[in-house]
Amino acid sequence: MRSGRSEPLVRIFILLVAAAIVASCSSNPEVPDDAAAIKELETFRADRNKQYREDPASPIPADKKDVLLPLRYYAPDPSYAVPAVLDVFPGERQKLEVPTSTGVPRREELVGRLSFTLKGQKLTLNAFVEEGTQTIDELFVPFRDLTAGTETYPAGRYLNLKPTVTGIYTIDFNMAYNPYCAYNNAYECPLPPPENRLKVAIEAGEKIPAGHS
Repeated sequence: MRSGRSEPLVRIFILLVAAAIVASCSSNPEVPDDAAAIKELETFRADRNKQYREDPASPIPADKKDVLLPLRYYAPDPSYAVPAVLDVFPGERQKLEVPTSTGVPRREELVGRLSFTLKGQKLTLNAFVEEGTQTIDELFVPFRDLTAGTETYPAGRYLNLKPTVTGIYTIDFNMAYNPYCAYNNAYECPLPPPENRLKVAIEAGEKIPAGHS
């Protein structure tokens, strides 16, 4: 068992590995370049528009599809995709009551804290899973930033991250999306907790829906 004193050294090692990965990605021809990443993102967005228009389970009501579609996005910006380290909180996951758009709290479990640097600023976001999750196949990261209420949805936006064995992630804010309640008040959507309210403007990802008041 490692003592608590070794944890800072482990964290420094992880950060160094993350930096090495980023450096290798910039020079490794096998890693997709920015152009390929942008093309993939644009394909994802086009597919999402198609799904929201054609899927019977679309969160967008039929009478609002011509108003709300296509979804509105910032132009792709590779500078908003950055490496992050997940510090998993020790012991049993803390259970929290997260406020929602309907006022009825939702039970979530806190997994850990993602630490990253974006445009020279050190930031953190807490990552969650639904209460009772045994095998983590996705981390839920709700956030709100300084664009909320003007350029992006007032209640905030979401990111989903696939777990990694290294604890090193890529946070790509180009993939940030609106909760369903942005299009339809019938949905209940978790709201970002205070720890996930960033004091920076994230000008990437999905924008406020068209015609939103």
